[in-house]
Amino acid sequence: MKKGAPQNPASASELIDARIRELGDWRGETLARIRALVKRADPEVVEEWKWAKATSPGTPVWSHDGIICTGETYKSVVKMTFAKGASLEDPSGLFNSSLEGNVRRAIDFREGDTIDEKALVALVRAAAALNASAAASTATKRKRPVAAKPTFLAGGNPQIAKAEGDVPVQAYIEAMPGWKRDVGRRLDALIVRNAPNVRKAVKWNSPFYGIEGQGWFVGFHTFTSYVKVTFFQGTSLRPVPPGGKSKDARWIDVHEDDLDEAQLAAWVKQAAVLPGWVTLDIRP
Repeated sequence: MKKGAPQNPASASELIDARIRELGDWRGETLARIRALVKRADPEVVEEWKWAKATSPGTPVWSHDGIICTGETYKSVVKMTFAKGASLEDPSGLFNSSLEGNVRRAIDFREGDTIDEKALVALVRAAAALNASAAASTATKRKRPVAAKPTFLAGGNPQIAKAEGDVPVQAYIEAMPGWKRDVGRRLDALIVRNAPNVRKAVKWNSPFYGIEGQGWFVGFHTFTSYVKVTFFQGTSLRPVPPGGKSKDARWIDVHEDDLDEAQLAAWVKQAAVLPGWVTLDIRP
């Protein structure tokens, strides 16, 4: 193939096949396992072959709404570089290279290393979800017309029509006034990062997040001086969020510059595996 020639997914896959065969040692086996795990994590992933030049044959790349990761091979290392690794949580401690950067993170596999397949699949899924969230946000901004100012309800809460999906949630967030908009963006990214299979909707002028078949587990709502984040099964979380006295729900009030992302992430992970609200008859 000529240098710089356009490639379709099939030709890229063939080049990756050839690279695995060419290596013919533990590096080829490791690259093949990494490739299989990436495909298991995201069956819709696109295989690409990038950065071919005179001194390098090129690099396997796996993408979905942007680059998820690469599979680079060196003399003693197979390196898996995540394009947005610095934005991903890594509870299993897989990242062991490129730790000083603000964007990328990498995993160096050496001969004889054991691959934590479950943790690696989860990391790939989180990276794909992060890409999807960014792509949806960008699409929403591109489609958004120069419209009239949003209508605000009591406490400065944006009035957004009830609807399923990411688009109405992003519309709500972009309508949040002042510093609360940044809080909304951070909350949305944190929830997606820690619950990769999350589904979204706007109900009662509030973003809701849930898992298919389990119901809704968290939502937030804008007030004059804070953003209220409600966990619908909050009494089952540890530690229990401090706000509220109902049978199940608990919440926290987030003021400017006091969002504890580590604690929120821990609560989201717990809440996402609990049975949530299947139907909601009250406001959070």
